[in-house]
Amino acid sequence: MEAQNYHSSISVPVSADEAINKIARVSDWWAKNFEGSAQKLNDVFTVRFGETFVTFKIAEFVPDKKIVWQVTDCYLHWLNDKKEWLDTKVVWEVTSQNNTTQIDMTHIGLVPGAECYNDCFAGWTGHIQGSLYKLLTEGKGTPE
Repeated sequence: MEAQNYHSSISVPVSADEAINKIARVSDWWAKNFEGSAQKLNDVFTVRFGETFVTFKIAEFVPDKKIVWQVTDCYLHWLNDKKEWLDTKVVWEVTSQNNTTQIDMTHIGLVPGAECYNDCFAGWTGHIQGSLYKLLTEGKGTPE
């Protein structure tokens, strides 16, 4: 059931274009240890947290509306299934109305029952509702 996938949503007083551009600045809100590019279709980037890494490819890009990050490789060192995120997708959907932009992020494949779910739920929620929100509203995020 799609409703079980991890989902987070924030509303911010910025344009859809600015929201998309700042989501792409992964090292400003998620991971300081960032390699590659997250700007356009087919870009590839990797985030690292110590031993853990995740590599994404931008599989879909609709300007001012949607970005899809496909996990192409990963190593989640603290899990029994170190490749649990492989082939999952992080979908960013952006809608604007009345000087406010809503950002909806869904991690397709991160579902209750997955080994990572509780830790990853807490991590994603902190990064999106905390750090990304601060980057969009205050100009500075708090990446790891």
